[in-house]
Amino acid sequence: MNEQPKRETFFGGCPHDCPDTCAMIYEVEDGKLVEVRGNKEHPMTRGGLCVKLKDYHDHHYNPDRLLHPLRRVGPKGSRQFERISWDDAIAEIATRWKDIIAKHGSQAIMPYSYLGNEGLVQGLTCGDAFFNRLGTTVNEKTFCASGSSTAWLLTVGPTGGVDPESFTHSKYIVIWACNSISTNLHHWPFVLEAQKKGAKVVVIDSYRSRTAKAADWHIAPKPGTDAALAMGIIAALIRGGYVDDAWVNAHTVGFPELAKRALDFTPDYVEAVTGVPAQDVAQFAREFATVQPSIRMGVALERHAGGGQTIRAVCAIPALAGSWRHVGGGLLQMPLWEFPVDWAKVSRPDYIRPGTRVVNNLQLGRALTGGMQLDPPVMGLFVYNTNPVSQAPETNRIVEGLSREDLFFVAAEHFITDTAAYADIILPATMAGEHDDMMFSWGHFYLTLNEKAIEPRGEANSNAEIFRLLSKAFGFDDDPRFTMSDMELAAHYIQWDAPQMGGIDMEYFRKHGYFHLAVGTPDDRLPHANGNFPTPSGKVEFMVEDAKNFVAPPFRMMYEENQSGEDVDPLPGYMPPRESAETNPNLAEHYPLNIISPKSHGFLNSCYANEEHKIKGQGEQFVLISPKDAESRSIREGDPVRVFNGRGDFEGLARVTDDVGEGVIVATLGYWRSLNRSDGSVNSISSDEFCSLGRAPTFSDNLVQVMRVN
Repeated sequence: MNEQPKRETFFGGCPHDCPDTCAMIYEVEDGKLVEVRGNKEHPMTRGGLCVKLKDYHDHHYNPDRLLHPLRRVGPKGSRQFERISWDDAIAEIATRWKDIIAKHGSQAIMPYSYLGNEGLVQGLTCGDAFFNRLGTTVNEKTFCASGSSTAWLLTVGPTGGVDPESFTHSKYIVIWACNSISTNLHHWPFVLEAQKKGAKVVVIDSYRSRTAKAADWHIAPKPGTDAALAMGIIAALIRGGYVDDAWVNAHTVGFPELAKRALDFTPDYVEAVTGVPAQDVAQFAREFATVQPSIRMGVALERHAGGGQTIRAVCAIPALAGSWRHVGGGLLQMPLWEFPVDWAKVSRPDYIRPGTRVVNNLQLGRALTGGMQLDPPVMGLFVYNTNPVSQAPETNRIVEGLSREDLFFVAAEHFITDTAAYADIILPATMAGEHDDMMFSWGHFYLTLNEKAIEPRGEANSNAEIFRLLSKAFGFDDDPRFTMSDMELAAHYIQWDAPQMGGIDMEYFRKHGYFHLAVGTPDDRLPHANGNFPTPSGKVEFMVEDAKNFVAPPFRMMYEENQSGEDVDPLPGYMPPRESAETNPNLAEHYPLNIISPKSHGFLNSCYANEEHKIKGQGEQFVLISPKDAESRSIREGDPVRVFNGRGDFEGLARVTDDVGEGVIVATLGYWRSLNRSDGSVNSISSDEFCSLGRAPTFSDNLVQVMRVN
């Protein structure tokens, strides 16, 4: 009788840039990953996986996956490579970088990364220690939530806010600029549970998303006007006598000044600016203040010129209503503020040399094409955990820069992406089932262990191992930080003696796979019922005097030059978008439509957008357009259309729908330009200008035109 193959299980944590950070179980037979399923024991993710992850085991065995180091043999962008050994790859990188350093100095080399992996060990900052020791240009990483985080810290400090599981206790739930069903799926059951118990669910979003369609009430402000709406709600709370005076007097700073500013936001003005009827603003304020409310705030709120001010205004609303008094009441931004991670151990900012220059992720195109007039110019580039030719703004400029023959470009990747296609050396990186890691979350309060379940396919190496190899080549292995194993690094980065860890150790994770931080349970967490905000005053700070613009940790590197010195408005307020018919009429004559580019339902940023079955599920690149705007352009349902402005263009299929208002189009991001109808993608048209706080992106502050393609 044949014996059944032995099946082993390992704990996993989803590595993707998503607030849910799903707890997973890897199942292995004879050394092969045969199934990846959700961990049913996890109280937040409850055994479910999103459409992106449901066949994650097959993703590891994708036939197009990179399995060996490659060297370019054809023109840049041609995807012509030859296989080389790891020894040859590391030797060539070291030789070329040493040559660049000798000729131009170490700052001529630039790393570039983001959250293609979200782990402490393999993720956002896993290469920082190496590059800081090498003395390279510092890469400032503000792709997402830096403006939101800056505003959050200014107003309420580094608090995790409401536990997302506590929303079951809420009576009035506001989801503001977040398409939960597509991008925060595991929070949605808690919202539904509250809704079944009688809670009203309100979605505030500039188009009718999947989540907005499932809500009890959808409020649709014009793109970039959410701050005017928030200030209008504040004014309505004050006019209606709905402010919780006792709580505000005891636990806030600057209410008289905020109330004075709110006088400018009359019902007529707010309606004219936002397009939201004045009676709806008044109704929202009344309902919010008289029913136990909570707000789940999405990072999309920051993605226009006044994004930072928008977040500050929204943060004020639950404070004025005294929402923090209740379990499940208040505001949820990103719980990561309470995770006890020693980011200095991760990034080693002590290695940064005084005077080291900084280049922001969002302006890679400028950096590579002379737009910044850098001295020395960027001559060496290392990209990992991100695909800027899809995800960064002004992608045509990035492609121009990556095409430079004098640029030595190295990428660590799973596939030959639209970015890696221009690399001189590509290093094959492991997927999550092939390495150890510890996952923090920006959507819940659980640390999640990710165990190595199988040996890496081919010759793939983990990101941490890649930097160990590079560190050895440069003689940095005198520092134990550069010789620790992946699991040793995971343990090294956590502050085990912090109260949030509740006295547990790594053995706890090996037995259970995850741990809810000891910051109160979802049924009793009341962090700010009596104030106690981690701000200088211990209160919600509506007014902050003498503040300077900055980038919030953990994304902020600890260098002096990062303090921009720009004055911050002491109070929340409305800053109009840069690109709209009202603020830029000359530009609007040529490009009259506002574009919103949310994340796709079927892709995780640009991950999976190269897999045929995922593309089939998501559908070809589409453009949502209103019936009136379509009619005036002779566009019919299903027509191929071109979306363009002065920065670039892309093509997609028209979906004529009332889900968007007149003057607005929607096209989700993540598609690879090499697989699109034309050599362009959504971010071909995006501006690389920053928003008002935290150097956040302005992906929703762009004017375009749309025309039918014959």
